[in-house]
Amino acid sequence: MDRLALILIIIGAINWGLIGFFQFDLVAAIFGGQAAWLSRIVYAIVGIAGLYAISLLFRDREAAAKSS
Repeated sequence: MDRLALILIIIGAINWGLIGFFQFDLVAAIFGGQAAWLSRIVYAIVGIAGLYAISLLFRDREAAAKSS
């Protein structure tokens, strides 16, 4: 699950980079615009992956504290 979340976050970061540097939204271009239902699903899944990744921050600290 962690790897899947990381892959989705990377996809989101690449998309945001393309928007920032080139004003090109890759997800919207592939799935038919920002308002298309498929694009919105992709945005939502990437957003959920980002929220899930917050738990990774705390998990790393807990694992490091337990090993010391």
